[in-house]
Amino acid sequence: MPKKIAILHNFMDNIGGAEIVDLILAKELKADIYTTNIDESKIKQMGFGIENIFSIGRVPINAPFKQELAYWRFRRLNLGKKYDFYIIAGDWAVAGARFNKPNLWYVYSPIREIWDLYEFTKKKMVPLALGPVFSGWVRYHRLFNKLDIKQVEKIIATSLNVQTRLKKYLKVETQVIYPPVETGRYHYTANGNFWLSVNRLITHKRVDLQIKAFQKMPQEKLIIVGSYEQSRHFKAYAKYINTIKPANVQIISWASQKELIDLYANCRGFITTAQDEDFGLTAVEAMASGKPVIAPNEGGYRETVIDGLTGKLIDDINVEKLIGAIKEIGLNPEKYREVCQNRAREFDTSIFIEKIKRIIYDQ
Repeated sequence: MPKKIAILHNFMDNIGGAEIVDLILAKELKADIYTTNIDESKIKQMGFGIENIFSIGRVPINAPFKQELAYWRFRRLNLGKKYDFYIIAGDWAVAGARFNKPNLWYVYSPIREIWDLYEFTKKKMVPLALGPVFSGWVRYHRLFNKLDIKQVEKIIATSLNVQTRLKKYLKVETQVIYPPVETGRYHYTANGNFWLSVNRLITHKRVDLQIKAFQKMPQEKLIIVGSYEQSRHFKAYAKYINTIKPANVQIISWASQKELIDLYANCRGFITTAQDEDFGLTAVEAMASGKPVIAPNEGGYRETVIDGLTGKLIDDINVEKLIGAIKEIGLNPEKYREVCQNRAREFDTSIFIEKIKRIIYDQ
């Protein structure tokens, strides 16, 4: 029975949903985390310790150099007999399966920029002149990705959506264990005078849709908690968002766990527009706070948000449909409170850890 566990994750310098799950896993399993870049301050602000987080070497901040060096650092990583079990919890970190066994890959998604978001990434983020270079880089990493997963002994998907991607692109069958939310941390205070959005400021999150909707609703207020990395494409999109932002939209680049919980507790409702989201942890956090969720009818949101009961799922989302959903949900957001909180409890940390332990210890 495994006693000492290590978690391998790409980067811990921009703390989003995947990183929070890693930190919860490490806390509950008393595991160590091996990563590249680390932002100790942000990790502490999210309510976690840093004494069990180790860097295998820093990497550059810009793509593709960041991903490329991280990949090779993990591919060469050999922790020997130091641990009894390894959880691979990052897409680029899957290369770490080569030397570190027994292992389990907990898949947030196959690498999106080389698989399902390849065309989107090429069109939106890659300079036209570098298109052929990017395509060659993708072909090269698709080959290595397929080789790397042959070193993985067990694969668990975070959602049915991710399970489908794994089958489509990597031809593997998996089971699903939904990520955890520490629902006891969240609470309801009131349906206040502002809407809330929490996401990385990157193109496929489609935050510009939210901005454009609130441009047309000056009587409504939106607070966006939008962290972003310091790489070129993150900074460019963040600059664009701030350029088109009207006076009734406030962007907070970073919020601590305490500040986030307070925002969830007091918002009128929660808005997300991410394209084909892997799972969507923030939607569950909002529901744990008793708040209705407005989301695209795609990706992981179909697995968490119950249309009409815990919020609104929008088909073929656009600005006008988003405005309509905000007006509809905003009429009586209080009515969703109890159903939302009950729904969120189905994704509680206790349920997640029990299922993960069953997988790990069944050796």
